[in-house]
Formats: sequence, C-alpha cells, structure tokens
Amino acid sequence: MDTTSRVVIGMDPHKRSVTIEVMTSDESIVGKGRFATDRDGHAALRRYVQAWPERVWAIEGCQGIGRHVANRLLAEGEHVLDVPPKLSARARVFATGQGRKTDATDAHSVALVGTRMSGLRPVVNDEQLAVLRILVDRRRSLGEEHTRKMSQVHHLLLELIPGGAKKDLSAAQAKKLLATVRPRDAAGKTRRRVAAELITDLERIYQRKKAANKELTALVAATGTTLMDLTGIGPSGAARLLVEVGDITRFPDNNHFGSWTGTAPIDASSGDNVRHRLSRGGNRQINRVLHIMATVQLRNPTEGRAYFDRSKARGKTSNESMRLLKRRLSDIVYRTMVNDAARHMATGPGGQRGNDSDSSAAGSQPHTNSSDKPLPGPATTDPRTPLPAAS
Repeated sequence: MDTTSRVVIGMDPHKRSVTIEVMTSDESIVGKGRFATDRDGHAALRRYVQAWPERVWAIEGCQGIGRHVANRLLAEGEHVLDVPPKLSARARVFATGQGRKTDATDAHSVALVGTRMSGLRPVVNDEQLAVLRILVDRRRSLGEEHTRKMSQVHHLLLELIPGGAKKDLSAAQAKKLLATVRPRDAAGKTRRRVAAELITDLERIYQRKKAANKELTALVAATGTTLMDLTGIGPSGAARLLVEVGDITRFPDNNHFGSWTGTAPIDASSGDNVRHRLSRGGNRQINRVLHIMATVQLRNPTEGRAYFDRSKARGKTSNESMRLLKRRLSDIVYRTMVNDAARHMATGPGGQRGNDSDSSAAGSQPHTNSSDKPLPGPATTDPRTPLPAAS
C-alpha cells in the first residue's frame, strides 16, 4: 500500500464517536474505522492515521456537530476542510443510488466530496470569533427561553383573567397584572403561584439578556464592523453575521452571498406566468437575521419601508415584496462587510473609519439592483471557516 501520497480522511462525526474512511486521489479506499471521541479513542485515531503523513481531513458540519473534533485536530496542527452536509448528501445519493444514511456511507460520501471538490473551506482558529459565537449562541438561548416562559405566562393569565393579557407583555406588567388576581379555588391558586414563579424567572432572564447585549455590543464594536449602523441589526444580529460569514471575501459577489443567505429568488414560473419565490435553502440563521432586519425596517419610516411600498404599488404581492426587500438587505449587508474588510486591510486592526462615500452602510441602502437575479453558480474561491480554539 502506498502511504506516501496525499489522502483525504472523510469523517462522519457524532458526539460520542466518529467514523472515518481514508481515500486516495484515485478514490481507492485504503482505510476505515470507528473511534470513540474520548481521550483514548482520539489517541487511537491519531495512531491509526500516522500511516498517511500526507493527509487532509474532510469533516461534515464543522460549524455544528463536527466542531469539537475539528477543534482538536486543528490544535494538533492538522489540515481540516469543512464539508457542507448538503454536498455530502448529494454525494451519498450518487454513490449509493439512494439517500439511506449509515455512518459508514456518510464517511464515504464526505471522503468523496473532499477528494473530488476544490474550493472547500479550510477551517482555522479565530479566538475573537470563537468568543462571539459562544456569546451569541448563549444570547439566542436566552431569547428562546424568554419566549417559551412568556408563552406559559400568557396561557396561565388567560385562565386567570377573562380575555388574558395583551400580546406585548413585559415581566413587570405581568407581575402587576397578576397582583390583581385572587383566586379562591385550588387550581386557580396553583395557576397564580406557577405564573408568579415564571415571572420571577423572566425577570432574571431579562437581566441576563441585558448583560449579554452589553457584552456583545462591546465585542462587536471591537471588531471594527459597521453592521450595527444598519437599521434593524443589533448586537446579536451583527455577531451572528460575523461568526457565520467569517471571511466575506470568500463570496465573489453579492449574488453568491445572496444564494448563501437564502435570499436569491427561485424561479417558480409556470407557462406564461413568470414569477419567483423565496428560497428555503441557504443559511437559515443568517436568513433569520435578514428577516428581523426587514421587519424592523417595515415597522419604521425607513427607506426599506418605502422600497416595500413601491414594490406593492408595482403590483407585487406582500410575500414577493418581502422577498425583494430581503434580497436588497442582503446586498446591503454584503457591501457593508466588504467595505469593512477593505478598510481593515487598509488601516489594520484598530484603524479609524474613513469617510467612504461608496459605502452603503450610512443610508442602509445598496447601490446594486440585484433583487431579481437568480441563484448563481458555485463559487471557486478557497475561503476559511473560523472555529474556536481547542481548550
């Protein structure tokens, strides 16, 4: 067996174990195995792959379930490529003729992608983005917890008070409202007690959210980004964009970025009826950031609101107008991040922001007209996927 040529080690990662397949450039399978992710299992994995000194790791989902393994390999000086799950799924269908998943077939599919495709993102350590990712994930979980508990409070108040409470209810308002309720039956008293406990939890969550927002604001500002200058993007949205996008230059243009954000239109024409619809693909977390951005702009007298109204006046439906607006905002975000990157390159870390008249950030409006451009072809760049450093 020739162990001197370069091999790709495809990996299907899980929390407790990983399955690998070692593949040469001619797609010959020269090794495979399953290893635990504890210390002994990882040490056994490292010993096993020493037979192939010229190796590169292709790991599925380095931004998700594969992150913990990628971290350890990076810390050990290994070269790691991020394989998007959609690519490995396609390879699995082509290789097996079906979409049936097993750990072995998944590892084989990942190895095929790593062997056949150029332009996969090398994974790198970035401490600043690692910290941002941890905090923005924590902020998201706090928001989800707040929503869940507030929903429970609303349900209990509906049973305690005829008509319930108003939709936009703060913890303080809920506490004041609950004080007016004096149920006499056992079930009513229990509802009131549980509601009071939930409101106390909400007050704690609010304080944690406030502290998280303050910390995120400072960290985002330290990166030198101007994303928070855009109407509808707060510290959480800006942080999410920074950690998910990483190096903005990996997108050749705004069309590729629009495809990645899921805002590039999908052709849904039929016969003489020419129309487009929203894409359900792309990065859903970033798509959510853009949706929140669009919603905020629609609720305020912004140019985004004016653009939406002009679209409706041209005969577009509300859904079509929202699609166009989100694509327009995707272009704004792209141009802003490109301008930030260019300024960072020109001034270096800590450089002062110049008066860039070509920036779209100031007015939150793009200088492009790409809202109706379809999905572009695949990019051929070699970007980087930031990951936190291993502890």
